[in-house]
Amino acid sequence: MLIPESDFKLISEKMGREPNTVEQGCFLNLWSEHCSYRSSGLLLKTLPTTGEDVIIGPGDDAAIVKLTDTLYLAIGMESHNHPSYVDPYNGAATGIGGIVRDIVSMGARPIALMDALYFGSPEIKKNQYLLEHVVRGIAGYGNCIGVPVVGGEVVFHNDYSGNPLVNVVCVGLLHKKHLVTAIAQHAGNSIILIGASTGRDGLGGASFASRDLSSESESERSSVQIGDPYTEKLLIEATLEAVHSGVVESCRDLGAAGLAGATSEMAAKGNLGMTINLDRMLLREESMTPFEIMISESQERMVLEVKPENVDKVLLIADKYDLNASAIAKLTTAPNYTVHYNGEIIADMPIHLLSGGAPCTEQASAAPQPETSDISPPEIETGNLKEVIQRVLSSPNIASKRWIYSQYDHEVQIQTIIKPGADTGLIRITPEVAIALSSGCNPLHTLHDPYTGTYGAVVENAMNLATIGAEPLCIVDCLNFGNPETKENYHQFKQSVTGLGDASKKIHTPVVGGNVSFYNDSKEHNTTILPTPSLGMIGKLTNIEIGNLPHSTIQHKGETIILIGETKPELGGSEYYHILNTNAGSVPTVPENIEHILKNVRELVQTGNVSTAHDISNGGLAIALSELITPTHGAEITLTTDKLTDAELLFSETYGRMIITTPEQALDKLQNIPHTIIGTTTSKQELHITTNTEEITLQYKEIHQAAETLTKIMKE
Repeated sequence: MLIPESDFKLISEKMGREPNTVEQGCFLNLWSEHCSYRSSGLLLKTLPTTGEDVIIGPGDDAAIVKLTDTLYLAIGMESHNHPSYVDPYNGAATGIGGIVRDIVSMGARPIALMDALYFGSPEIKKNQYLLEHVVRGIAGYGNCIGVPVVGGEVVFHNDYSGNPLVNVVCVGLLHKKHLVTAIAQHAGNSIILIGASTGRDGLGGASFASRDLSSESESERSSVQIGDPYTEKLLIEATLEAVHSGVVESCRDLGAAGLAGATSEMAAKGNLGMTINLDRMLLREESMTPFEIMISESQERMVLEVKPENVDKVLLIADKYDLNASAIAKLTTAPNYTVHYNGEIIADMPIHLLSGGAPCTEQASAAPQPETSDISPPEIETGNLKEVIQRVLSSPNIASKRWIYSQYDHEVQIQTIIKPGADTGLIRITPEVAIALSSGCNPLHTLHDPYTGTYGAVVENAMNLATIGAEPLCIVDCLNFGNPETKENYHQFKQSVTGLGDASKKIHTPVVGGNVSFYNDSKEHNTTILPTPSLGMIGKLTNIEIGNLPHSTIQHKGETIILIGETKPELGGSEYYHILNTNAGSVPTVPENIEHILKNVRELVQTGNVSTAHDISNGGLAIALSELITPTHGAEITLTTDKLTDAELLFSETYGRMIITTPEQALDKLQNIPHTIIGTTTSKQELHITTNTEEITLQYKEIHQAAETLTKIMKE
């Protein structure tokens, strides 16, 4: 028996007989947590997914959001966690390939990528190896297919050592007349498989992604797909040419669960059945069994629904791009999924049982027991502030990620306005319209409080977009958690989903798609990952004047420096406490009037009077100020108050804060939101801060040197 006993009994009862081996293989993968959202689906239905600009929400290969009257965006986010631990290069590369095909299957051309990566300490050699090869995989695939990586984040924590996370966002652009979906249209239409041939790589990838990792997992390399970006590039062009020629009725990428998943889901969505003939499959390995053919996750493959009279047109397009293609199936009115091989029927399953029939339920949940500690939060010794700031700056979580993003081509397609390294990426779409992109979350915050931490992650991404005046269009998510059968893990997940939903409602930004990745536990290290609700947010910016966009560093001397937002004594989950190895303190909170703050900041930036805008996030105000300093400009800052300690002033990570510099104070645009004038920009290459107890001077060279930690580690 390949499938769990309870599933076997239910399937046998529904089918009136026991499923054979091939049928069990299909159910094993399509009923996996990865494909069917068995433990998460009911909770995900509570998220706000509709809006004025949402054309297609969750449920298809990618979401579709209106950008202009004629242009749509296709947006998706996926994980490739387990494969990236077993085979980091191919796991990451095929993660890129899969999410790109999801976008293409909607009729869109991919125009941007973001990657959110989570690893164990980079000072451990194995983690260095994993990071190095994951980054190479992303770069090697993305660069070859010509899609720019314009943003992302990297977080390090030892609880990711046995189970790193590789999450990827892709955005595509299409004219609304070219939109296709994964919903099968008409019985009698043919299904064409186009792209690479089918091999044994990626066998059972969906079921593999629904298991904990162990020390033996590295031997499961057959579960990891092998990517070929050059074939992918040809497949992109061939698919889009077929779509633009008007002969494609529906389309779906072959991803999780392979052929069985793509074809059965396509037919089920259209309330149709399908007969499929495996004798017409183009195989690259000898003696492949029907079981292997059905669940192989070989990459660079797509299925297209076309009318019978258009089959030859698609085959000619495939031949033009030197791709394999064959008509392998037909849609039927009978609601069955029937598989033929060697002239015999080897599988015959009710299609709505196979696709969409897995029972969904909420798991039992319980809040973790709070950690008790008699240790008081540490205090900074007098005269030691500068050293502490440098320690936080040199933390791998804060240090420059240039070593990573310098390996990516972020200027291909020549539309990138703001490159990686800033708060947000920016890509021009038309002379008047651009899209802004931000991604990530803070797992240290969600570990302390999954509801507030996830709520804060939504706000943090919206604040990033606000630094350039962009208004959020939508959110996609990748919800990474441990084994959902563990009560504490499921409690974290439930709280996180609730926080995501409440925050998206608060800022009026729908959650249009995403992915849930459970079973991110390592038996090898006896660890569970931090709760990691990684997000991608897309914003819209109109009437672009590149010269008026704020910079992320100081550009002029003599400007006023304004702190927007209120700093609270919230050091719990901060990077400052992380480097001091303490779990004490209150988790950062979100101001009640956050939507008002966001609106005011966007309007202020859009006036063109803001020279510099930088969100305050990981590391707090001290780090944000340090990141403003350049070889030609610095800042003179005064931070004095009897309400906060120096540590709270400098390192609190309260959400909803930002630093701006302006030649005019522009205080009229900041009415009714907290703001404080904290200093002036200078022509010195230094950051000078006066606090309650001391004065600190950090030279640009000292800041830069501290921020090069990751580069030094990875080049050793």
